[in-house]
Amino acid sequence: MAFSAGDNTGGPMAEINVTPLVDVMLVLLIIFMITTPLMQNKTQVELPRADLKKKDEAKLKATPIQLAVKEDGSLFWNDEPITKDILESRLSSAAQLQPQPPLNLRGDRTTKMRTINEITKIAQAQGMLDIGYVATKPKK
Repeated sequence: MAFSAGDNTGGPMAEINVTPLVDVMLVLLIIFMITTPLMQNKTQVELPRADLKKKDEAKLKATPIQLAVKEDGSLFWNDEPITKDILESRLSSAAQLQPQPPLNLRGDRTTKMRTINEITKIAQAQGMLDIGYVATKPKK
């Protein structure tokens, strides 16, 4: 604490001594400057190289398969009515294509989730990897 030397008031000085604050800040700055380079990873790993060449996307994209399911369980493959047996054979042949086309599953609003789940399991069992569920956006 600092006291005034020549003043007759006898009270403490109203000025703040910032020298200790500056000393502490410089010590912290030096500590951070020393420890920051040490925080890098010590284990050297050779990361894989990314192939950034753009491929012809039109050639690689397959036309999506539209599969519609009505409330009564009837199936439509690209608007063509089919049965579950035909569905399994078509899905297995579509799963073999390169690139594999995505499957867009459209269910009626009143279709039971059990039916949609059953169709999804059939598609996964046949090897379909990209299964999407189509819905409409709610109007604002």
